[in-house]
Amino acid sequence: MPEIRLEHITKRWGKFVGVKDMNLFIKDRGFITLLGPSGCGKTTTLRMIAGLETPTEGKITIGDTVVFDSSEGINVPPAKRNVGFLFQNYALWPHMTVYENIAFGLKNLKWKKDAIDKRVFELLDMLKIRQFSERYPNEISGGQQQRVAIARTLAPSPKVLFMDEPLSNLDAKLRLEMRSELKRLHLDTNSTFVYVTHDQLEAMTLATEVCLIKEGVIQQYEPPLTLYTYPKNLFVADFVGNPTMNFVDSKAKQLKNFEIEVDFAGVKTIFIPNEPLKLNTSDVVLGIRPEYIKIVKESNLNGKVYATLPAGMETTIKFKINEQLMTSVVFGIIDFKLDSEISIDFIGKNVCLFDKSTGEILGLGKLDNYPKD
Repeated sequence: MPEIRLEHITKRWGKFVGVKDMNLFIKDRGFITLLGPSGCGKTTTLRMIAGLETPTEGKITIGDTVVFDSSEGINVPPAKRNVGFLFQNYALWPHMTVYENIAFGLKNLKWKKDAIDKRVFELLDMLKIRQFSERYPNEISGGQQQRVAIARTLAPSPKVLFMDEPLSNLDAKLRLEMRSELKRLHLDTNSTFVYVTHDQLEAMTLATEVCLIKEGVIQQYEPPLTLYTYPKNLFVADFVGNPTMNFVDSKAKQLKNFEIEVDFAGVKTIFIPNEPLKLNTSDVVLGIRPEYIKIVKESNLNGKVYATLPAGMETTIKFKINEQLMTSVVFGIIDFKLDSEISIDFIGKNVCLFDKSTGEILGLGKLDNYPKD
């Protein structure tokens, strides 16, 4: 399977820039998700790699083949890029059986009948839908239709499989099941997958690497847990994670030994960075993941319960420190009386400190020492 390289790719429609000077390297056999809000340029990027959209500038290479180069006038048509594309609506032929839908492309490629049979039944077995081979699309479920669409896309053995929000039409339970199936399919086919979604949970659970895009510009491109733990800016930190990170506007002052005094919500605490950090601003944003806030029996820091949201395996607790609303997540079914007082503690070494003016991360560390004034 090939590597994919985008170099200085830009896409404009008049004065509007959909994708801006994008450089992206997709590893061989990777499962890459292009993630971002609606209109950020993720589907446009996918379509440009597949050849369904023509970039304004730049160069795209799939394997050893340059498929687009604006300076050289190269633009290889989609049919010759040896890629498969799975759309949001599965676009199955309603008058054809499952077998016929999968075999359709192979017949157009002039495959022999024996070879078509072998390949179709191989895919039917891989996707566990052999028993539906003689049924029509309206006779099978949405999840089964999606598997048929995947099988049809995989039939000619494309080098790369592109998927544009293929799970968005399924219900929540089936989406969860199909995530597992797609992850297994990636391993079984040994292919390169490029997957577009606006669902950060989908991106986090499926991908080997996540490319997070905002307004046509890559914000961060790394493995999902790296994005979650080490966000490069406020946008990444806010977009990745559910419940979202707590963001608290704060005042900061440099102390000795690189320690930083942080004043948030009327509480003074010490931020101890994991690596030496020299502060160049006093206006910062403290970023704390909900799971880094622990409800304890007793501490020097107290809050008032605003709401509790038990969900079985975990409970989301919203509380206020003075007038600052914050969120904590605890394991198990725990309910607190509204407006009751709780004691909290900050745990872990991955509390984020951001520059308020630029939104860029300054460093990660832990919070310590928050005596009552």
